[in-house]
Amino acid sequence: MGYSRRIFFTDQQKSQIWDRWQRGESMSSIGRSFDRNSSSIHPLIARAGGFRPAERKRSSLAVTLAEREDISRGLGMGASLRQIAFGLRRAPSTISREVHRNGGREKYRAARSEGAAWDRALRPKLCKLACHRDLCRTVSTLLRRHWPPEQIAGYLKKQFPGDEPNRVSHETIYKSLFVQARGVLKKELIAYLRSPRSMRRPLHSSLKSSGLGHIKDMVSIRERPASAQDRAVPGHWEGDLIAGTKNSHIVTLVERQSRYVMMMKVANRDTQSVVAALIKHAHKLPGELYKSLTWDRGKELSAHQRFTLATDVQIYFCDPRSPWQRGSNENTNRLLRQYLPKGTDLSVHSQAKLNAIARALNERPRKTLDYDTPAMRFNACVAVTG
Repeated sequence: MGYSRRIFFTDQQKSQIWDRWQRGESMSSIGRSFDRNSSSIHPLIARAGGFRPAERKRSSLAVTLAEREDISRGLGMGASLRQIAFGLRRAPSTISREVHRNGGREKYRAARSEGAAWDRALRPKLCKLACHRDLCRTVSTLLRRHWPPEQIAGYLKKQFPGDEPNRVSHETIYKSLFVQARGVLKKELIAYLRSPRSMRRPLHSSLKSSGLGHIKDMVSIRERPASAQDRAVPGHWEGDLIAGTKNSHIVTLVERQSRYVMMMKVANRDTQSVVAALIKHAHKLPGELYKSLTWDRGKELSAHQRFTLATDVQIYFCDPRSPWQRGSNENTNRLLRQYLPKGTDLSVHSQAKLNAIARALNERPRKTLDYDTPAMRFNACVAVTG
């Protein structure tokens, strides 16, 4: 029976692995560069939760190996601890602690003491959430509400300015979830993250593209007014259609200035159904809060002229394969996938359920809004127009 040989990486190789991981390379790609499988890379990355371990450095005040060798020689020659300290220009108490914690005068050895000191320095340090239980409970509660760590950190910073014990960075939250040695936040909270992974991954850019057909008489996004482009005034929306299994679809709309999201259930993706839902939705909003709509080139808006005639709202279409031109909507759709996962039947969700999901998202603080919520910004616009 054959046994697989255990693989060891040198410190230099480990550094190269982390460099590649932080650049966004996959484990398979990293493994190939070392002529190994991804399974040999995964344990190294997973043990640290995807976070590169900090480089270990010796304190400038710590006893060095050379000093330990001098201590060992001095003890062998019968010198007193005070004499050894004087020769090393150290405090006698420093030498006394060094000798007694490493076996005493009779058993002290330089190399063994050096290794023991290095091992003792590895003792786990409590992270902030372990030291502040009220803060830990607050973070856990907000995670269960599907708030991302960055939003939690920004919200706490705004709620408690200058109150450091009630604030925590998003990196500390991620580490408390992913790093095995910490175990402060319960592992099941990972399921509430937008991407429930077992480790932190580097930031990747992912843009979807699809071959979408030509739409007659469409108006290009390049003709969209400057007030919509720079988000100077409210009322300019971005829209899309997200799909599920069994031919199920949901229309998503995001207001560009406030990032306020609304959703509508549609029977299918044919242009008549989608346009009818958009017209019905547009009539629910004041005209001042619905000035334009930006969409991709999906065939579901082939009947866009009917929408414009019924609502007096102009639709602008993005360039081919340019989802970044509807960035607010693309980002919001990724957030919505926490509640509406890919590969599921979206038709099981009632309109009331979709409204509840939208409300949950609109009540989450956003970094781009200086950690205000979309609901706060949108309601302010409603109050002005009213």
